[in-house]
Amino acid sequence: MPIVALVGRPNVGKSALFNRITESRRAIVEDFEGVTRDRLYQETDWNGRTFTMVDTGGIWEDTQESLLTMTREQTEQAIQEADVLVFVVDGQAGVTAADQDVADRLRRSRKPVILAVNKAEGKPLLGEFYQLGFGEPLLVSAVHGQGIGDLLDRIVDNLPDSPPTEASPETAPVRIAIAGRPNVGKSSLLNWISGTERTLVTPIAGTTRDVVDSLVEHDGRSYLFLDTAGLRRPSRIDEALEQKTVQRSLAAIREADVVLLMLNAAEGLLGQDQRIAGQIATHHKAAVVLLNKADLVKGSTVPLQTRVKEQLPFLSYATVLPISVLTGWHLEDLWPAIEAAYDGYCTRVTTHALNRLIDEAIHLSPPPTKKGRQLKIYYATQVGTRPPHFVLFVNDPELVHFSYERYIEHRLREAFGFTSSPIRLTWRARRRGEGQEA
Repeated sequence: MPIVALVGRPNVGKSALFNRITESRRAIVEDFEGVTRDRLYQETDWNGRTFTMVDTGGIWEDTQESLLTMTREQTEQAIQEADVLVFVVDGQAGVTAADQDVADRLRRSRKPVILAVNKAEGKPLLGEFYQLGFGEPLLVSAVHGQGIGDLLDRIVDNLPDSPPTEASPETAPVRIAIAGRPNVGKSSLLNWISGTERTLVTPIAGTTRDVVDSLVEHDGRSYLFLDTAGLRRPSRIDEALEQKTVQRSLAAIREADVVLLMLNAAEGLLGQDQRIAGQIATHHKAAVVLLNKADLVKGSTVPLQTRVKEQLPFLSYATVLPISVLTGWHLEDLWPAIEAAYDGYCTRVTTHALNRLIDEAIHLSPPPTKKGRQLKIYYATQVGTRPPHFVLFVNDPELVHFSYERYIEHRLREAFGFTSSPIRLTWRARRRGEGQEA
């Protein structure tokens, strides 16, 4: 699929333009420099042509090895892989020395460049923008939508010809969110999974701000990995930006099929780790808990794994993996754990097998009595997947004790292998003629 990259110096409105073109709110927009750091990708279409838009961080000169330098390197990668470049400048500020530097870099790429003069509400004079050497500038306003159609027309005109392909049904990729506190190794893990420097990795907490995605093929299945910003309490500094970051990270968890919860094994479990785990459980997501930097733990990691499971009772179903992203220790166990979690999340059990299992469970351990009355389970059926959801028809739902519900859940997991997936059990009073097997 053709790739179109938005490039330019910081704070000219690239992210706002990205959101406008893709009709999304993927990119965080704030009125100060350096908000966007990683590359953001979003598929979109215009006049029957589908292409991928890329939002990038600003390009600027920085002689020191810093976060700004790494952001520029991410933009350089986007320029290299793009088929068309949209050079975004600020119509209110006019041409700056930084714009000239960007223009020099884009000319060296020898790729089609479209010059978009953003913030055109004030009707800026176009004369000075011709000096950048990219032909006729286009006046646009990302905020008000002015000129967006003309820009898209110009983009489509410059896209490379693509051979016609036969339409075939496509399977949506499995969505995997990588969640955790800041600086526990999430971006390093995504880079390892994708095999590229997909996101910035620094010792600075909070480097990742947007939800960065990466499409990966593995054993014939497509996975869309979402590297979320580190979830923490909103700070007093840049509070609005912090809140947007948290909202996007929580949305990524809600929309995921499987969540990889990364913990720092060297620090142990903290309160914020438990809050993130609570979000995963609240939204009934399959989960794998990754104990990063576990190679630094002296002796066996089994006691640590046991302690983490005890401290995360609402994620008791999750597989706990000790790993080290830095050294690659035990990372070969990651893919099998992800696949098992997703398969369990999507498992459907036949009605016959389900009720046979329930009958066996009742025979081995009859339900306890409550105030002289005993729970009776007449029939069970699965009503959904993602996660598996079972309805059990009984004489009185109030007779269901928590311990017996856990027993039934345990037997279901034992029999059908719902690895790393939550199970939902609904107990319903049977009405006349309801809940009887045909």
